Amino acid sequence: MAKVVMICGRICSGKSTYSEKLCTESNAVLLSVDEIMLTVFGQNTGEKHDEYVRKVKEYLLKKIPELISVGVSVILDWGFWTRQERDFTKNFCKMRGIACELHYIDISDEVWKHRIKKRNETESGGKSEFYFIDKALVEKFSSVFEIPDKSEIDVFI
Repeated sequence: MAKVVMICGRICSGKSTYSEKLCTESNAVLLSVDEIMLTVFGQNTGEKHDEYVRKVKEYLLKKIPELISVGVSVILDWGFWTRQERDFTKNFCKMRGIACELHYIDISDEVWKHRIKKRNETESGGKSEFYFIDKALVEKFSSVFEIPDKSEIDVFI
């Protein structure tokens, strides 16, 4: 049965790598906000970034029922930083009779800082298609991210 899998975790926690692995293993479609944002707008969307992200997510949510109806599972590589967003997406699926799981990727602060440094070095060299993570983005993330409660998590990584 087709389902939606929400991938939750910090920036640089391995969400995209895990999402790609899940897609291959389960013959699913990956819907990635970052992929669209970076392809269409590049690194610098300025003050419009959050507005564009919201619109991309709205569009992708509309695609979920279409994909599920033809038997294709969907992997959402969005981060799901807040409980409100996780609850909204779960309710969106529930109201449409779509099975939905939350997979949470947890990494230590030490590993997180190492991965950010590694990504930024790769991105600075023009070898990556991911966001450069500056101090402001780390601060924004830290002020917004809500670790999921155990009752929210279906798969803990």
